[in-house]
Amino acid sequence: MRIIKKLDIFILKGYLQLFAGTFFICLFIFLMQFVWKYVDDLVGKGLTWDVLAKFIWYSALTLIPLSVPLAVLLASLISYGNFGERFELLAMKASGIPLVRILMPVLILATLICTGSFYFQNNISPEATKQLYTLLWSMRQKSPELDIPEGIFYSDIPGYNLYVERKDAENGMLYGVMIYTNTDNYEDTQIVIADSGRLQNTADKTHLKLTLYNGERFKNMDNQSGSMLRASIPYMRESFIEEIDYIPFNSEFNLWDANLFAGNAQAKNLEEIHHGIDSIRARKDSIGHSIYENAGKSYLARALSPGRKDSVKIVKEAAGVAPLDTLFAQLREDQKSSAWKNALSRAETMKAECEFRSSCYTADLNTQLRRHLMESQKKYTLSLSCLLFFFIGAPLGAIIRKGGLGIPVVVSVIFFIFYYIINVAGENNAKVGAWDAYFGEWLSSMILLPIGGWLTYKANSDSVVFNIEGYRRFFMKLFGLRISRTLSRKEVIIYDPDYPKCYEEMRQLIEDSKDYSANHNLLLMPSYWNIFFHYQEDTTVKKISERLEDLIDELHNSKNNYIIGLLNMIPYIIPDAHTRPFRNPNWNKWAGIILPVGLFFWLRIWRYQLRLSRDLDKLQEVGLVVMKKIETNES
Repeated sequence: MRIIKKLDIFILKGYLQLFAGTFFICLFIFLMQFVWKYVDDLVGKGLTWDVLAKFIWYSALTLIPLSVPLAVLLASLISYGNFGERFELLAMKASGIPLVRILMPVLILATLICTGSFYFQNNISPEATKQLYTLLWSMRQKSPELDIPEGIFYSDIPGYNLYVERKDAENGMLYGVMIYTNTDNYEDTQIVIADSGRLQNTADKTHLKLTLYNGERFKNMDNQSGSMLRASIPYMRESFIEEIDYIPFNSEFNLWDANLFAGNAQAKNLEEIHHGIDSIRARKDSIGHSIYENAGKSYLARALSPGRKDSVKIVKEAAGVAPLDTLFAQLREDQKSSAWKNALSRAETMKAECEFRSSCYTADLNTQLRRHLMESQKKYTLSLSCLLFFFIGAPLGAIIRKGGLGIPVVVSVIFFIFYYIINVAGENNAKVGAWDAYFGEWLSSMILLPIGGWLTYKANSDSVVFNIEGYRRFFMKLFGLRISRTLSRKEVIIYDPDYPKCYEEMRQLIEDSKDYSANHNLLLMPSYWNIFFHYQEDTTVKKISERLEDLIDELHNSKNNYIIGLLNMIPYIIPDAHTRPFRNPNWNKWAGIILPVGLFFWLRIWRYQLRLSRDLDKLQEVGLVVMKKIETNES
């Protein structure tokens, strides 16, 4: 017996092609977004192609775990949407193959992808993240290339603003040079104006050699000591023919040691993360014990300070004989008040000191601990999302039965944005400590799981999920909105209506509705007790509604468009909306006992009662016109 059947090969072949294409598309989109985020660190640095290639490579490796879930969702939705659009899914079901069996080959593949994603995040992604952070830090430390523009101030040299009126590209000369320097603060400001100059790199490429010709230097003298000097000499003016300055400027790219980011939680696998969590908790406990011991020693030192030793000794000796409450009761009223104030002041001081020490010494450790816990759970949740997105994409494709890059892409993007927003919200709240780290990371998975289960159930039972008309009717019924008739003339009529019988039935319906309106004053307020605690079914309205619908079905076979238009004017008679809120009698009693809920439903039922009165009047009015039209049509 073959384990892999031709059907499995057919399904996997179509799925794998789509998964490969969507994966590289998703990875490219995420990569472009990531590169755009760090474009300021790349532009103008004169980085070589091998450095840029490493940056793209490591960035792509770190983005693979995020691209795989979206690719699974998109490929599942498109592939099963294609099967449905080409009626291949219908042919499989008609052959007796259940939907679960049709989903099974891709489900096994999604499980393997989920496992592979976890292995990738635990073994490859941490090293790629460490190398990427090292590369980014090295690029940020590299000074920008010297490409001084004409006519504007150039500020990429630290501490200098350089203005060049014109430059000669052949010999490297600069003309009309103005330099504004502010290396330390405003008081150390210098302005240099020169006719020409030349800016070159030194041989070791760690400094810039600035040679200026025929210029003047203006220096602020406010930072000089002595008030008389500042008052008489506000600035210094110096003229020169040739001047050479050396400016620190490292234009070489130096790759930093990758171990600089080895302590980052994202650059660790699970074993290293668990080891880091244990180390952080041990350090927290050590600091906590140290703070506790220091607080105890500090309090004891204050208590045994000079001038208090005798009183403390007396209190200790007396406490061995009598309780402190007894000693406190022997004090005078002013002494009691002073003792309370001193004790409260010392307690508040010790509390503030302990909180300050705790926040200073353990805040960073708490942040590191939360990040390690989140990163350990993220490896599981991001891998599990591949499986959850399959249970969303595959059933959804089987339901909507649309393939290609139209509706499936829109639906996939909506679901992924929904997942991404929830995931980011959970991570941000967990980072600041507002939520537990486990809850913040697992929140998105907990929300996706019931959605995937519900869609799988709907697809397996062939339920209509995207029936807009069904949803419209449900919400109109929920909010008590009126549903209008939309009858149209039939193209093919098997038999004509029995007009004499319809005439008599319409006359009887009008009489019965008049009798009901006369015997039941629907304009009065309904009885609260009868609605919730003494319910009686209104069989009369129920029979009127059933007979009316049967009569309308009969007259719908008419070829007369005017009669069809009159039928659309007859409202739906709802038989039980004016009697009780729920079909279950116990629910009615509880709704009546809870007074705010009972008042809401009581007013709602009164509204339905008034509407029933108007509907019966409308039935009588339109019914008479229908009877006259039947008489005319028969004659």
